[in-house]
Order: sequence, then C-alpha cells, then structure tokens
Amino acid sequence: MEDCIFCKIANGVFGSATVYEDDDFRAVLDIAPAAKGHVLILPKKHMPDLLGIDPDVASKVLAVASKIANAQKKALGCDGINMLQNSGEAAWQSVFHLHVHLIPRYKDDGVIIPWKTLSYADGEAEEYAAKIRAAL
Repeated sequence: MEDCIFCKIANGVFGSATVYEDDDFRAVLDIAPAAKGHVLILPKKHMPDLLGIDPDVASKVLAVASKIANAQKKALGCDGINMLQNSGEAAWQSVFHLHVHLIPRYKDDGVIIPWKTLSYADGEAEEYAAKIRAAL
C-alpha cells in the first residue's frame, strides 16, 4: 500500500536499523523499543494482520522469528524473548501491517506486558473449545 509506513520500511524506502532481510521479510529494530534490541519482523508484501494470511507466510514468519530470537539470545545475552503479534485495534495493533515483535527479556527488567487473568466456570472451557473447533 502506498501510504503504509511498514511497507515503506520493509521495502527499503525508509531507512532502518535492519537486522535481517530475505525475499519476503525485513526485520528491523523498533524505534520505540520495550527493551534494547526489540525487533519487528515485517513482511515485504502488505497484509493488515494475522487474520487471513496465507499459511505459507505464517510458517515463514515463525522460522524467521526463531532465527532472530536465537541471534538475540546469543548477541545480547538475554534471559528470554517475548514474541508478540497484535491483530486488530482491540488487541493494541496501531500499524495495520502484519508485524511480529521480538522483545529481549532480562530477569527483573521491569518490562510489563499486562493482562488481567480470568478463569472458566465448570464446563465453560469446553464450551469455548467447542465453538473454536466448530469454526475451524
């Protein structure tokens, strides 16, 4: 898309601190990182979010994420990695071009990815599972 900032970054129109690139993806350092070394994986082809992407793209992005996460661990000595993908405004997506966050984590680093935990009533989990299975 002509006006998509992530399309422009992914395709080299705008400069970025690139950590990885292949024919399908560019991975760059986030300019507003949750932690130093926070990477965004951007498909070069525009797609708004995870919903409706080709399964081949999904498998490729996971392979790229694994490669970069291992490099982050080796290069930065982090204790763990958060991999996040937000699809839709209600899920905190702010740029509507599929992107995956890889955030290096350190013990007691203060990075917070909050949500309030819930619980299921008796039988409710199976009801939700059945709804999801029926939609597959």
